[in-house]
Amino acid sequence: MDIATLIGMVGTFGLVATAMLLGGSLAIFIDVPSVLITVLGTLMVVLVSYPLKDVAGLAKVVSKGFFNRDLAPDEYVDRLVKFGQLVRTEGILALEEAGKDVKDPFLKKGLMMAVDGSETEAIVSQMESEIEALADRHKKGADILQTAGTISPAMGMIGTLIGLVQMLQNMADPSAIGPAMAVALLTTFYGAMLANVVFNPLAGKLRTRSSSEVLYNTIIMVGVESISKGDNPRVIESRLNSLLPPNMRKSQFDK
Repeated sequence: MDIATLIGMVGTFGLVATAMLLGGSLAIFIDVPSVLITVLGTLMVVLVSYPLKDVAGLAKVVSKGFFNRDLAPDEYVDRLVKFGQLVRTEGILALEEAGKDVKDPFLKKGLMMAVDGSETEAIVSQMESEIEALADRHKKGADILQTAGTISPAMGMIGTLIGLVQMLQNMADPSAIGPAMAVALLTTFYGAMLANVVFNPLAGKLRTRSSSEVLYNTIIMVGVESISKGDNPRVIESRLNSLLPPNMRKSQFDK
């Protein structure tokens, strides 16, 4: 669980709810027609913009914003260098036994392709395709969320206009103007909350998470490529360290 996403979202809703309570009752901020216009209206427009299968699969992609893989790129470098040392001393088939303890499916697949004798170019091509597919899925999910973040305030404004029209039809009753105006503004409020607390932040987090996963998988791909070619472990480590920020680079051979 990404605690930052949870704290940020719950904290924001909590602060807004506290401000509501300090000014009166939460009940005055609840309006079913406004919810229908902003929430369901946004969903309907998103369905116009994207295929149903992409919208239906959004939940799995969005989960990346709340649940992230426990990845440490420098640990991947260490492990890949050790696999390289193993291959240099015992041969490529030694990876079959060592690979049984590997939990990362992407790394495991790359190692097993090397064990099976696949050409290095074929291994790299397959792994590059998977990385590109991963990035494409995450980009599509972020784009859908970004679209929802753009649409929800607009749907809120539409709801406000509907409320204003209904209010103007009752101008003969001055006592009804205030409550009607309050209800009309609620749709704008809902739209702004959805866009700025839910959709846009999740889109940003998904893009960040996608960049991280692409980096980790690229490290794995480069490592498996070097192992498959039989590179010296020092060369493997040097290639992989070049993909890391300077503060994360370390060497097993300097100890």
